[in-house]
Formats: sequence, C-alpha cells, structure tokens
Amino acid sequence: MNTLKKYYDIIVIGAGHAGVEAAVSSARMGLEVGIVTMDTNAISRMSCNPAVGGTAKGHLVREIDALGGVMGELADKTGIQFKMLNKSKGPAVWSPRCQSDKELYSLAAKELVLNQPGIELIQDMVNEILVDNSAGKNGYKYSVKGIKTLHGNEIACKAVIITSGTFLNAVMHTGVNQTHGGRIGEQSATGLSECLMNFGFETGRLKTGTPPRLDAGTIDFSKTEIQHGDNPPAPFSFRTKNGFPYQKQVNCYLTHTNEKTHDILRTGFGESPMFTGRIKGVGPRYCPSIEDKISRFSDRPRHQIFLEPETLNGKTVYMNGFSTSLPLEVQQKAALTVPGLENVKIIKQGYAVEYDFFPTHQIYLTLETKIVSGLYFAGQINGTSGYEEAAAQGLVAGINAALKLKKSEPLILKRSEAYIGVLIDDLINKNPAEPYRMFTSCAEYRLVLRQDNADIRLMEKGNSIGLISRELTDNLNRKKELIKEGIKYFKSNTINPKLINELLQSKDSSPISQNEFLSNILKRNDISIKEMLDCLDVKNNELIKHISENHEAQEQIEIDIKYEGYITRQNEQIEAFDKNENIRIPDEFKYEKIKSLSSEALDKLNKIRPKSIGQAHRIAGVRPSDISAILIYMRG
Repeated sequence: MNTLKKYYDIIVIGAGHAGVEAAVSSARMGLEVGIVTMDTNAISRMSCNPAVGGTAKGHLVREIDALGGVMGELADKTGIQFKMLNKSKGPAVWSPRCQSDKELYSLAAKELVLNQPGIELIQDMVNEILVDNSAGKNGYKYSVKGIKTLHGNEIACKAVIITSGTFLNAVMHTGVNQTHGGRIGEQSATGLSECLMNFGFETGRLKTGTPPRLDAGTIDFSKTEIQHGDNPPAPFSFRTKNGFPYQKQVNCYLTHTNEKTHDILRTGFGESPMFTGRIKGVGPRYCPSIEDKISRFSDRPRHQIFLEPETLNGKTVYMNGFSTSLPLEVQQKAALTVPGLENVKIIKQGYAVEYDFFPTHQIYLTLETKIVSGLYFAGQINGTSGYEEAAAQGLVAGINAALKLKKSEPLILKRSEAYIGVLIDDLINKNPAEPYRMFTSCAEYRLVLRQDNADIRLMEKGNSIGLISRELTDNLNRKKELIKEGIKYFKSNTINPKLINELLQSKDSSPISQNEFLSNILKRNDISIKEMLDCLDVKNNELIKHISENHEAQEQIEIDIKYEGYITRQNEQIEAFDKNENIRIPDEFKYEKIKSLSSEALDKLNKIRPKSIGQAHRIAGVRPSDISAILIYMRG
C-alpha cells in the first residue's frame, strides 16, 4: 500500500472477483484507481467453491478474457484440474471449468493488482458515498464526488464502483448461531447500505451458503469414484500459450448421500435457520442447500457429492453438493454416513450468509445507477450468484466508468452478442428477486454465442477500448482468414473414395462410390475434421497444412460446417432481434399518456426506462399489446 491520496479518478469498493476486474480494466484504460478492501489478504478469495467456470459460467470467463479481463488468465495460472463439460452434447453447451488452488488464485490476483500501474490498494471500510446534492442531468438526483471511510478518510473521485459481494450488513448462520460477517473470520460492511437508502435506493435481502471443508487425511478415496480432468487440458485465456498447464493436475472424486444421511439431516430441521424463518433472504434456486434438496426432492434416495481439493497440498477438501446451515454436530454426523467419509473430520463448518442487495431496476445497462451519476453496482449487490457473473459485471462497470470519464460512448453488449449481454439484460429487465445464475438456456442465441468463438465475437471490442493489444487482434484476423479459407476449401473440393472409405467404414458410416465434397463428409455426426485431415495430403497443400497446425481454426471450421443450417437460422433470428433493438425510445418518453397500457406495464416501464422497443418487449409484465400501443403512439 502507498501513501493515501486525496483523489482518484475511480474508487472501487471491494476486492473480490468483480472488484479486481473493475479496477484492472479502468486502470489499463488510463485512469487512476483506488481499490478499498477490508482485508488486503483476501483479494479474489474463493469464499465458496474453489473453481472457475462450469456450465455457461465458462462462457462468461472466455468472454471476459476476449474483452481484456483477467479471470481467465488467473484461472490458467492456478488451475489444478481442467475439464470441458457437456462434450457429449452439442457445441452450444460445451463449457470449460477448472478446479483452482484457492490460495494460489488469491495470491496471483493480489500480485496482479499490486503490479498494475494506476491502481493503489487501500485497507479500510467505506461507509459513506459523498455526493453533490445538486440534481444532475438525465434524471440523476446526485453525482459522485468521493467516499468516506470507517477510519475517517475522505477521498475525492469522479466515479465509484461498489463490488461488495456478500458483505453488506452480512449475517452468518449455522443452526441457531448467528454471527455478523460476510465470511468466517471477516466482518460485515456496515453503513454503506444505509447511506444508499438515504439517497432513495430500494434494498432487499438475499442468502447464499457454503458446504463444510473436510480434512483430506480422514477421507477414504478408494470408496469414491475418480473424476479425471482433461488430458491435454484446454486453457481459458486466448492469451495462454507456452507451458500450460502451469500447476500439477489432480483428480476430484464423486460419492453420494443415502437415506441414512437424509434421516440424520432431518433431525436438524428444527434448528435450521432456513426452515425456522431466521433467514429472511431468498436463496439461489439452482444451488440449493442439502437440507433444501432432501425437503424438496424427498423421493430421491441419494444426491451427488463431489469431493474437490482446495489446494495442491491437498489438506482440505470442498464438499460440493452439501451446502448447509444446519448445526455443526448434525453436519458432522450426517457426513459420516457418506461412502468414503466414515471417519471424516470437518475442518470448517458449512454456513449460510444473509446480506443486502439492491434490486436491478435501479441501474442502467452500463451498470451505472439511475439515482447517482458516476455510481456503479457490480456483482452480488445486483443479486447475482457466482464468481463469474460478478467478474463479468465488474469488467463492464470498470470499462463504462472509464469510458464515461473519458466522455466516450459506453460499452453495452446486446444479448445477441454475448452471454455478458444476456446476464445484464436479464438482470435489468427481469429484475430477479432471487440470486441470478447464468445457464446456457438463458441465451436464446446460444449456438452462435459459444465459448470457443468468444474471441471472434468480442476481441475487436476489447481492442477498441484499449484492453486488447493489436498483436492479439492481428493473430485473430489471421485465424479468421484461415477459417474462412478452410470453409471455402471444404465446400468446393471433393475427396476420392479411395482416400476416405477406410475411415468411413471404421466409423460404421456409409462409404462413398464417387468423389464427394469434403463438407458433405464432415457434416456426418461421427466424422471429425481431424480424422479427415489425416486422409488429405498435408505436405503438398499449404492451406491444409496450416489448418492441421491450428486446433482453434479446425474447431471453428468443423462447427460452422456441421451446424451450418442451424447457425444460418439463428443469424436470421438475430437480424429480426436487432430491428427491434434499433427502434429507440426517447429517454423522456411519457408512458402515462398511453391510456391502453396495463398498470403493471406502466409501473415496470417507468422503473426500468427501456432504451429500445426490443428491451421493452423483454421486461417481465409488459405484454405484446403494450408494445403495439407504444409503437402506435411513437409513430403518431
């Protein structure tokens, strides 16, 4: 830490996954950034699952990387198992995931922040946002002018990004025990919620939970099922090349609960803070606690438990699938009934955390708040769940805060362009009342928003705002040209039966009797481009040689050819989507003048203030007839 300054361009509150992305992106765009955290040793701490990515979340990490964010590089540096999920399904749902060494991850994030020019780390707690009380332009009531900390420091700035995670007025629950704090051993952040409510913000309560951590030395892994990683593993970052993987690769393990486990867990329901009403906050529907699982799915005789090492030293194991806030003695007794855990010791109990969040009708698509100019919310303060969702928002908030101070156009990703666009669009237009988690099913254009083409979709945008180097975009353009030429070659050239029939017969695929276009052969489900390239003359064909040497180009050519019809149809749907996105609604549009609008639609439209007809159409509670009425009024 350096001597505390009296002014920064941007102050980031919180140094979790969202805070790091916000600070690094705005600093790399040339702004002076102060990042305030209550504990400088907890930067990007993996407070729950020691993993990055997963279904749809892996898409977010690849997009963060393509825009110039850092989560993918940090995961690659510290990952101890890498796995591409859903490979048995189509490429739209392939999702990268890595098990991380949580200690190395936090250390790597701290080193990155400390070595990034333009960032200074401040250990303190922000309990007040200082504002200019004079009404600003565009409907703002206030504008940011600084922060005030617990230690009495006042620091001026032009923008503030709040990435407070689960710490705002946080309370931890284990059985009947309640402790103020956002993580075990870490205090709650107080004062900030009250300050924001005084400005006119609405707030609510959410909850999340975490499972017990186990002593690895007390686990009999021979009674579990080994879960291997990919060999060779694939990195998250488009910038990761030589020497990957950087860490020793390890296994994870699978076991299951049983009826005896469930019976023991039920004995603790009387002291469950969730069932007795002590927890008021809404929990994540798609990541329920173990007690919620056996209550809601009482007909299921068992539930999966993944045993995942938290660090390379292997001393602690994360009990994935056993999130709980039941009393510790119940947790311990139930764990002993799980195969492989008959002698297990719990090192850290599972617990639930209840915290403040701010409903998302109060922010714009830039993540700037509607009440205070220059104030941005990112991460769990917006009601999301997960490191990846938080990091994506932190990146967008950091970029947009910097762009606003530079008086440049904001970065707003459409839901037809990126999962990050889907995430933010859903947050604002659906205004979820429970923790939002990203799934591939959230993206209606998921076949074109694949994890493998995130660089093609977004890297030029990252370059345009100064976060992606020209060298990387030059490499991307060479890859795009190779893909284009490869698709053209496969569609315009044929192959002789003598060269391909042996492969086809080995795959129980119908042999050909005459020359056939390469693209038609590649469209067969059981034939891969790599196998086809082995049948072609690589030595005497420069293009085929280059394709053979470029795995990323191969993958794109294969997907584009195999799924051509579906991709064409989806692109046509995107064109129709874009038409509605391009019909702009004036900022000061008076919805009250349209008498035929339903009362629900009128309330939602005034709260969210959509920028386009397309956005208005996606607001929960706005009917097609309401959209027609708006269009008629606008044309009149």
